[in-house]
Amino acid sequence: MNLLTTYAGSMMEGFLPRGWDLARVDACCSAEPGSIGDRQPWWHPGFEPVACGSVADFDVMMGHEIALTIRRSRDQGRPSALILPVGPMGMYRWAVYFLKEWGVPCDHVYGFNMDEWSDRDGVTLPADHPGAFQNAMEAAFYGPLGNQTVPASQRWFATPDRLPQYADRIRELKDRGAELVVIFGIGRVCHIAFWEPHFAGEYASLDEWKAQTHRLGAVLHPLTIEQNAITSFKSRTTLVPAFANTIGPGLFLQADRIIGGAEGVFDRGMQWQGASLWMTLRYGPDPWVPSSFMPTLPGRLFYHVDLAGPLGPDMH
Repeated sequence: MNLLTTYAGSMMEGFLPRGWDLARVDACCSAEPGSIGDRQPWWHPGFEPVACGSVADFDVMMGHEIALTIRRSRDQGRPSALILPVGPMGMYRWAVYFLKEWGVPCDHVYGFNMDEWSDRDGVTLPADHPGAFQNAMEAAFYGPLGNQTVPASQRWFATPDRLPQYADRIRELKDRGAELVVIFGIGRVCHIAFWEPHFAGEYASLDEWKAQTHRLGAVLHPLTIEQNAITSFKSRTTLVPAFANTIGPGLFLQADRIIGGAEGVFDRGMQWQGASLWMTLRYGPDPWVPSSFMPTLPGRLFYHVDLAGPLGPDMH
């Protein structure tokens, strides 16, 4: 007895994304933990999952990868265009540490925050609101870099006036030789940024879905809201907006390289992100599972080893 055998007539009908093949999801999550890095036919030859033994290791290793990316582009004399998440966050402290230790100025960096909370019209939280992603990025990354920081004019946030300009600005940077690196986390429903799985039902073809660069006032899935209530709002669901501005696959699938992170573990063996990680790696590219496209791109996905499982009953 499980969800698959009790689904009919339950409140889960119409709740989970309708394009999900639940038997396929379950098969992804049933694999042996030690097989998580087994290469799949659709993975890019340059894609690599990287295991991290603890959250502390994860923060250092992912932060080092970000700092190394910024240093490499500077050494090559090219601009660095970074699409940046708020979640995960712990790696920014270490990215700052390495960049300051190495003495790397970041005036060649252009940062594009991938999303921001909004209302249904795309109006965002004030920049200094404690729940705003802009506020979080200033506090975690731009501010601590001090006099080595990214110039304010090169920091882009997903406000209704700026987000629609991302595609043109990034295109201009790439024309100047910039490397576009997408840094990301994986959502409970396998979103990238706030590009949700249910958006797939709005497009007639995969090409049309892939062409979407952004969305203002995107309707968030209930699991996305609950995920953020747990991880960012101390369980207080009523503080989480139901809409957000977000980049789309027309931007995150244009990456020259990716740096991904999944560290969704709690105390006492609890976690929220194992199924999402396995779906990302094993479901196969499908617009109903946006993160499933990320292994088709070159780069590294850092993950906490506990997310590999086994994903089975463990009562708390």
